[in-house]
Amino acid sequence: MSENVLAILLAAGEGTRMKSSLPKVLHKVGGLPMVSHVIKALDASGCGDIAVVVGNQAERVSKTIADFGDNIETYVQTERLGTAHAVLAAEGAISKCEPEYVIIAYGDTPLVTPKLFDTILVALKSDADVTVLGFETENPFGYGRLLTEGNELVAIREEQDASEEERKVKLCNSGIMGVRGAHVLDLLKSVGCENAKSEYYLTDIVELGRSRGLNVAAVVGDEVDTLGVNNRIELAEAEGIFQERTRRQMMTDGVTLIDPSSTIFSFDTKIGQDTIIEPNCVFAPGVEIASNVEIKANTYLEGDLKKKLIVKVASGAVVGPFARLRPGADLAEGVKIGNFCEVKNAKIDKDAKVNHLTYIGDATIGEGANIGAGTITCNYDGFDKFQTTIGKGAFVGSNSSLVAPVTIDDGAFVGSGSVITKSIPEDALGISRSRQQNKPGWVAKFRALKKK
Repeated sequence: MSENVLAILLAAGEGTRMKSSLPKVLHKVGGLPMVSHVIKALDASGCGDIAVVVGNQAERVSKTIADFGDNIETYVQTERLGTAHAVLAAEGAISKCEPEYVIIAYGDTPLVTPKLFDTILVALKSDADVTVLGFETENPFGYGRLLTEGNELVAIREEQDASEEERKVKLCNSGIMGVRGAHVLDLLKSVGCENAKSEYYLTDIVELGRSRGLNVAAVVGDEVDTLGVNNRIELAEAEGIFQERTRRQMMTDGVTLIDPSSTIFSFDTKIGQDTIIEPNCVFAPGVEIASNVEIKANTYLEGDLKKKLIVKVASGAVVGPFARLRPGADLAEGVKIGNFCEVKNAKIDKDAKVNHLTYIGDATIGEGANIGAGTITCNYDGFDKFQTTIGKGAFVGSNSSLVAPVTIDDGAFVGSGSVITKSIPEDALGISRSRQQNKPGWVAKFRALKKK
């Protein structure tokens, strides 16, 4: 959008109820830190700049969000003196951007959506000077109530300060707000700390705005979207909601989930239509599945976003059951990865088969190749990784060890039980094992000896 919108994202809290050495906002939902979920939603709603207020382990939080774009800047809140004080920590961003509108959001609300922030902006762009996002709930106990007269927000009343009649109000405060840029600094700097905790409360700008003749309004969002996470129980609740949303979207988009409740997705999982996912499959971050793929039961797929190693599975492939695809696994059309197989940083070409009890790491496998059960690419010597190359139409017999670096050329065969340390030419048979010897009568003599 053309308007100059600044988002101020509060992510400085201690998060003591999480009982964790990890900053609260860095705990993950769907494989992504909570604060990053909020940034994604703010970006999608059209915020031009995002000022993230950090405090607890500031450097660690700043490093996590650094890759999201040049429009993000962090500001440190050195003292914890309330929510209004936290927002004022980003005063430099307000002065620099001179925004038309300011959205104030929180780093521990991972389920927020772009639509929610759009609702706030629509109200500001009409006639509101201050907008507070509320939600309706059947159990409002503990929440601040939004008291309204018509379309106007009169006050935010905390549970302990509310009258018996006010406690019956089911419209509650989410904490998320929008303010016209022309008023934001004046309102924030006018907030006092004459309260039991001697803190500067952001909610006070409602009363301050009304006293100055500003239009203060409430807008209503979904209770689930505004869920804040303060402890491990609420983190699990947020994860459950995220998974349910993602499962429903996947099925709406044409993906078959045999047992939706047992399937786990990440924030960036991509799956094409007519793909079938059997029970107990996990899609960690960095996984892209094409259409018409079968992922059989108890399969685990995981990329590595930091190293930019994505798991890719092309159309017509079949993976599992009990398979593991690790970072850099790249499966072409029609590839089959069977039970108890692991593939890591390997490109497997069209119609190749890796069917049973096999490890393929740091390798390329040619079109139509067949890898026998129990085959291992010995890619690591304790210090360095080495490459294995298996050509088009090659056949590797069961229980073979391929000691990298090594090449099995097109059409070559590896005899079962071989330890291959030298490359095998095209259409040649490579065998590396001791010749079998049978010793007649040996067993009888051995048994007789043991009876003495």
